Parts: sequence; C-alpha cells; structure tokens
Amino acid sequence: MRFGVVVPVKPPKIAKSRLGGLGEDVRQELAAAFAADTVAAALASSSVDVVLAVTDDHRLAAELRDLGAEVMPDVAVDDLNASLLQAVAELVRRAPGLRPAAICADLPALRPAELDRALAATLPHDLAFVADADGIGTTLLSAAARPDFRPGFGPGSRLVHLDHGAVEVGVDDIDSVRRDVDTPRDLAAALRLGIGPRTSYVTAELF
Repeated sequence: MRFGVVVPVKPPKIAKSRLGGLGEDVRQELAAAFAADTVAAALASSSVDVVLAVTDDHRLAAELRDLGAEVMPDVAVDDLNASLLQAVAELVRRAPGLRPAAICADLPALRPAELDRALAATLPHDLAFVADADGIGTTLLSAAARPDFRPGFGPGSRLVHLDHGAVEVGVDDIDSVRRDVDTPRDLAAALRLGIGPRTSYVTAELF
C-alpha cells in the first residue's frame, strides 16, 4: 500500500506563536523552515507517492512546489480538521489508489525511514495515529480510506482520536515522527535529534 500525505501549513505570519520570544522574524522563518523540512522528508519517504500541502501563503506554497509537493489553498482557515477533510478528499480525487494520511507541518527532525515505519504500523487499522512526544497531541493520522478519516487535531488530540476509535500505534525508533515543535524546549529536543537543512540554517544564528 502506497500513501498520500496531507500537510496542513499555517501562514508563517500567524504560526508558532509560542516561539515569539525568539523574535518575530525568527518565529516566521522557523515556521516556514519547519514546513519545508517536514515536506522534504515526507517526499523522501519510500512509502509516500504524493505530498499535498495545504496553505494560503503564496511564497511558502511556491517553495513547497519547488520541493516536489502538490499544493492546494486552505478552504477552512480557522478549522484545521475541516481543512484536513477537504484536503484528503482532494488527495483521493487526484490519487485514488493511495492510502490517505496527515502529518503536522512542524516536524523539522523528521526522518524518511522513521516515517516509513510509522506509516507501515498504521496499515492493519482503519484509523490509526502516532502520539506526539509528550503523549498529549497527535503528529500523524492515517486511514484505510477517505470515509474512515476522522481527524480530531487540536488540544488533547490523542484522547480525541482514541474516542474516534483510532488505534494508537506503538513503534520503536520513530522519535522524529513524534517530535513536533511548539516551544523553545521542543526546538531544543528537535536539535538533539538532528534537524533538516532549512531549520538548521535558521537556528544557526540562535545557538
């Protein structure tokens, strides 16, 4: 089974507010770098055929297209889960043979091989997810088909997805899939794992 991966990307102007203490310019640069490194890693995954980024930021959209991603506008800017439903519908329309999955756009340490392992672990289930490093949120959600895709991203999304009937997959050696970045502490943890080139470029001026 091959995968199509949806990546919802907030415009950098409004993304990653908890990194604002690093400076507004840096915050925006980091938000864009996280998305680019996440998309690049997903594109390099051996089990992923299509990456569909969802964003209304035209500059970032152009960069993600240059990386090889497909891009669509965000039709529900204030509702992440509605955006994901629309994006998965579009993904299935464009590539009906692929299993749909969604990943967060703030995984700058993401490694393709670890993403492959995480996605493979979801295959036995109609709906499955990977919890974030803190065990509270969700970084990956995969469904057997479009009707099974029931996203519940937001505060406490791990419990929400469990309530939706999703199976939490437990796989060793997928730390980079779990390591989303919202705070400076998260960023430090991602740095320890090893980050992608775009995030590395931005953080080189910080540390």
